[in-house]
Amino acid sequence: MDLRQSRRLSVAPMMDWTDRHCRAFHRALTTRALLYTEMVTAPAVIHGDRERLLGFDAAEHPVALQLGGSDPAQLAEAARIGAAFGYHEINLNVGCPSDRVQSGRFGACLMREPELVADCMAAIREAVAVPATVKCRIGVDDQDPAISLFATVDACAAVAIDTFIVHARKAWLKGLSPKENRDVPPLDYALVRRLKRERPHLSISINGGIASLDEAEAHLDDADGVALDGVMLGRAAYHEPAILGEADRRLYGEVSADVDAFAALDRYRPYLAARLAEGVALPAMTRHMLGLMHGRPGARAFRRILTVEAIKPGAGLDVIDRAAEAVREAEARREAA
Repeated sequence: MDLRQSRRLSVAPMMDWTDRHCRAFHRALTTRALLYTEMVTAPAVIHGDRERLLGFDAAEHPVALQLGGSDPAQLAEAARIGAAFGYHEINLNVGCPSDRVQSGRFGACLMREPELVADCMAAIREAVAVPATVKCRIGVDDQDPAISLFATVDACAAVAIDTFIVHARKAWLKGLSPKENRDVPPLDYALVRRLKRERPHLSISINGGIASLDEAEAHLDDADGVALDGVMLGRAAYHEPAILGEADRRLYGEVSADVDAFAALDRYRPYLAARLAEGVALPAMTRHMLGLMHGRPGARAFRRILTVEAIKPGAGLDVIDRAAEAVREAEARREAA
């Protein structure tokens, strides 16, 4: 499997969002994009319930495991476990700004320690045969991003790491909440493009504030002589997942038709049925689908049915059918008006 092509579009790891049910749903919309797990700490992988933390459905391929940590030996062991589970890539989180990761000396605070990041990446790379990659910010707090970003990338490149996903914002570890860190620090796309221009041998993907496939295509365009290697979508893919249904055509040149929202529900249905048979509660899966009909007539009814009806005892696939039918009826009324 050529992850370089899959990386052209990837869906960001998001805590409490991109669980296995979310990834299976996104895969119903795009067969090509690279999907990421939520960040899992290396100690949790080593000592925790591995099936719960790492288990995934074959339908999710290709999928990457994102690890959190700063101990090279622990990360190497966690990476080996992840590779044995069948993940296509092991990614180190050097960007999460939450208080919890700061107290554990990992996430965005590692931007202050590029040599430690390199040690961690060297250990991961030596432990597994699958690609080892880094997701980072451009800096933290009072760092000069033009220095901190290049320092982190160059230190890792020196130990043969060649793939980086860059969230084009600083993280302010003092004074901003994790939520504010997703919006308040200004975006610096130009710096990420400069990184690619000056390190053309590296694979550089961009993340942060990208709200549509139009914007993704613009980042992949080489109009200014610099073509980034990939774009990572976060909240846009989660809150308006239907945009992923156009990705295979627009970003990968697939000749097949786009996957519309109703077709995605049909594709997702076998997964839903299998998990329901295993005892998974319907809301654990439908919560990821609430934005599927965004902007369409009946979208509010779709969300209401999935939210209210899915939590009732014995709720099953008929809830999905009723929600979809509410959209069809609303669209029919609009066409008849």
